[in-house]
Amino acid sequence: MNDNALLFDAFAGSYEQLVDRSVGFLGRKVDFFTAAKVHHLVDVAGRLGIDVARASVLDVGCGTGGADRLLDPRVGSISGVDVSAEMVSRAAAANPFGCYQRYDGSELPFGDGSFDVTFAICVMHHVAPSQWSAFVGEMARVTRPRGAVMVFEHNPLNPLTRRAVNNCEFDEDAVLLGPRRVRELFASVGLDVRCRRYILLSPVGAAGACRAERLVGWLPAGAQFVVAATRSWR
Repeated sequence: MNDNALLFDAFAGSYEQLVDRSVGFLGRKVDFFTAAKVHHLVDVAGRLGIDVARASVLDVGCGTGGADRLLDPRVGSISGVDVSAEMVSRAAAANPFGCYQRYDGSELPFGDGSFDVTFAICVMHHVAPSQWSAFVGEMARVTRPRGAVMVFEHNPLNPLTRRAVNNCEFDEDAVLLGPRRVRELFASVGLDVRCRRYILLSPVGAAGACRAERLVGWLPAGAQFVVAATRSWR
């Protein structure tokens, strides 16, 4: 079992409370930030030509399945994987509609082209930089041609984000990466980068923020960002 599995097994029972504590100075809880990312995920996927309501979706590093709970009414099917057996157990209990399993953090347990959308929310900063390329390569492999691969991450240029990361007990070894690095990694595994958007520029409601951030998402001021790419036929 790798170090991340042991770490998140230990924090599985208090995950949401610890994140709430780390962002408490912003006056918001983790559910607010999760809802914002789900709005952007659905919006971006639709703009990339994916029939979201019928889409098969894979959540890589699903944690306790908070994003999946919000996605369920909006997509066709949801699967999730995590290196932590405890996290997977909690995700499965909370989301009986989903299909969850533990994986080794290296090879995703699915065949090539299995999903319409594959995403990872604030996972890559827990992955060793030497493994970033392999991580996104696996996301690309299990995504069908013309499907979407998305990475959501913390914006390292935002001081409030850095404060939240520094406040979080399980982010002690986090290595933050910016959207340029994600775009480079996507390109290196043959993905066609189609969207880069900074998100969470303001504390307003998730739906309203999503509409505004379509227009001003180029500003590097958001707390987090999303980079989305599609698989070509080659």
